[in-house]
Amino acid sequence: MRILLSRAGRALPVVAAAAALAAVTALPVATATAAVASPVARAAVGDEAPYIVTVHKDADPATVARMVGASPDYVYRTALHGFSARLSPGQVAALHVIPGVESVQEDGGVSSFGTAD
Repeated sequence: MRILLSRAGRALPVVAAAAALAAVTALPVATATAAVASPVARAAVGDEAPYIVTVHKDADPATVARMVGASPDYVYRTALHGFSARLSPGQVAALHVIPGVESVQEDGGVSSFGTAD
């Protein structure tokens, strides 16, 4: 039996993810030398790596990418439901706590040449 969700029911995972991300980013950062933490700068290009992120079929991949400040290179909606983007370590950590994110995998090269041992 298939259960149809209302628009509010489909939006609930996105709203919950936004609330979780807001709660995580609002936590104070304690430092031994300063009473006020400095703002986090965007990671240098060298700190970013290509990732493939898959999300639950009810979540919008582009919305999830925007939640962590990522600019997707591709958004997948057919065989794979997710996006690919260059992500900083902070963005990867934020994705791991968002409900509806199924996997966050670093993208790597694949070759069909060579011998199997």
